[in-house]
Amino acid sequence: MRIFFYVVLTTLFAINLPAQTGIGCDGARYRYRVFDDISVDYDIPYGNNISATGSNISLVMDIYQPVGDVVNNRPVVVVAHGGFFLGGSNNGLDVVPLCEDLARMGYVAASISYRLGIGNFFNLESSLQEAAIRGVQDAKAAVRYLRKSHAIEGNIWGIDPERIVLGGSSAGGFIALHAAYVDDLSEIPSTVNFNANGLSGGIEGDSGSPGYSSELLSIFSISGAIGDDAWISAGNIPVVSTHGTNDGTVPFGTGYVQLSGMNVTIVDGSEIIHNTTDLLGIDNCFHAFPGAGHTPHASSTQYYDTTRAVTVGFTSRQVCPLYPPICGWYDVDSPPPIVNTCPADIVADGVITVADVLEILGQFGCELSCFADVDGDGAVTVSDVLSVLAVFGEPCPN
Repeated sequence: MRIFFYVVLTTLFAINLPAQTGIGCDGARYRYRVFDDISVDYDIPYGNNISATGSNISLVMDIYQPVGDVVNNRPVVVVAHGGFFLGGSNNGLDVVPLCEDLARMGYVAASISYRLGIGNFFNLESSLQEAAIRGVQDAKAAVRYLRKSHAIEGNIWGIDPERIVLGGSSAGGFIALHAAYVDDLSEIPSTVNFNANGLSGGIEGDSGSPGYSSELLSIFSISGAIGDDAWISAGNIPVVSTHGTNDGTVPFGTGYVQLSGMNVTIVDGSEIIHNTTDLLGIDNCFHAFPGAGHTPHASSTQYYDTTRAVTVGFTSRQVCPLYPPICGWYDVDSPPPIVNTCPADIVADGVITVADVLEILGQFGCELSCFADVDGDGAVTVSDVLSVLAVFGEPCPN
C-alpha cells in the first residue's frame, strides 16, 4: 500500500500543474456556519518582544477551530483586538464572537495579543504611531509563526499557508491596514523612532519566527484607519471594511483620531480608504453604518450580524475565488443546497489535480462523513484514490 502511494505521489509531482485555488470551497464552507461546535486552544505562544516601557512581553494567540473537521488545509484569519493601543485583549467582546463564528464556518481563527502601551504621554502623537508599528510587527510575527508551524511542526493547526487573512477591530483595523499597505520605511512619519524600545527590525520587526513570510491574502478592518491613503498602491491586496458614519474615535473620512476628546493625529478612515482602492482598481468592499459610532458590532446584535456578513462574505471570495461576490448582509445560517456533480474534485477548484489526491491521502482511513469519500462507500480507501486517478487532469462539468 505504501509503495502504491509513493508511486502515485512521485508521478503526480512530476507533472507541471497549474496553481490550485479554492481548496474546500463547496459553496457553503467559509461563507456559512456549517459546524455546530468549536474548540479553542488558549495562550499559544507565537513570539516575544520589548514593550514601550522596556518590559519583555510574551505574545500569545488563541486558536479557534471547528470540531469534527477532517480538512487539514484550511484558510486562517488572524484577528487583532481594539483598545487604542492602550488596552483591550485577545479575549475581548470585539473579537471573540467573530473568531467563534469564523471557526463555525470552517476557518482556523487566531485571536492575537500584541504589545500595548506608549512611551511618552507628553508626545502622544508619535508615541501612538510607534505603538501602531509595534502592533504591526507583532501581527506579522503571528503570521510568520503560523507558516513556521505548518512547515516544521507538522501543520498542527491544519492550515493552508497560502491563505492567511489579517483583520481587526479599531486598533486591530489600524494594524491590518498598515501591515498590508506600508511597505517602505519612507512612508512612516519621521517622528517615529525605530531606536525606541521594541521597534528594531523595521516593518517586519523582531517579534518572532524570522525567515518566514508575513504575506497576506487579504485584510479586513472594523472601524479602522490608515495614516495616509497615499500609502495604498495599485496591486495591493484586497480589503473589506465596516465603519459608523458618526464614529467619534476613529474618523469615518479624513480627520483626527480622538482620545478622551483630545485630537491625537490625522488619519484617513474607511471612506477614504475605499475611495482610493476603487480608483486604484483594488478589489474591495465597504459597508457604512449611517449614524453609528465606534465599533458598533461590539454592543449590538444587529450591527454584529451585518459586520460578520460583510466581512466574511468578502473574505470567503478571497479564499474561494469562484464564489459569487457578496458585499452586504446575508443569512450565514442558510447555505445554498450543495449538488456535487464532480465528486472527484474534492478541493472544489473545478479541475481534478494532485490537490485532490493529497486530500484523500490526508484523510486515508477516515470513516463516517468523510470529506474525501469520492465513491460514497462510507470510508476513504484506495478505491477513492483510483476514482480520482481515473479522471485526473480533467475539468469538472459545468
